[in-house]
Amino acid sequence: MSERVQSQLITASQVAREAPVRQGSNGVCYAVYGEAKLAGADLEQIINTVPAAMADALKRKAYYFVPLAIAEMRGDLATRANTPEDILISSDFTTELGDRASCHRNVDFGTSEGVFISARLMHDRFALAFEFFINVGHAFVDQAGVPESFSELVWKQAQADVRGETSQDAYDSRKQARTNNDEKARSDFAALAFADAIAIYLLSLAIDFDYAELREREYPLLAPTALAERLKLVAQLFPPNSGYEFAIKYRRR
Repeated sequence: MSERVQSQLITASQVAREAPVRQGSNGVCYAVYGEAKLAGADLEQIINTVPAAMADALKRKAYYFVPLAIAEMRGDLATRANTPEDILISSDFTTELGDRASCHRNVDFGTSEGVFISARLMHDRFALAFEFFINVGHAFVDQAGVPESFSELVWKQAQADVRGETSQDAYDSRKQARTNNDEKARSDFAALAFADAIAIYLLSLAIDFDYAELREREYPLLAPTALAERLKLVAQLFPPNSGYEFAIKYRRR
């Protein structure tokens, strides 16, 4: 790597020291560093989408929106938690660094965790919001687990052979659970499906979008009616904050 490119990089720990952390009205902590090219009002609206009842589980986390987050490939990095020295942050975007960056990197600060989101890899507000909400969904599930009512719903749908899923991981774990009667895969499926449902629910509060925009080639997207059942349950568990509205609209063909 050239000296010029290397000089653009600093460690995640330095970013955490230099970037002032703000707090949304819901208590979610976040910061912006470098030329992330983010409109302040848009970012604040995305942060404040997270329901207050859900935000409490995120109190040990801070979300850093940076241009690019890059992992130093040293030793056993792939098998352990990232330390503040493992992750390098670029203050701006270059094609060379963009090819090495990840959508996000989680960094363990000991008593807290930083989630560094590569904002310059996100090409629009939709992509940025969804990346943030996916991280929120998984973080919440890690802390709070999966409600029994949601686990029962998604397994009932799986047994009914409802078409598709909400992510590749959820699709694979559901297939494993049904094929081999694997209890761990069934638990993994419920957790993945719940994290996905949270992310899609939050996205629906922040942005008007067409469900087809979530489609990926590797797996079939969950049938709309089944997704609506999941989202309605999430909305009951975590009602929208003031100023946000949950609505599902069906388009007639």
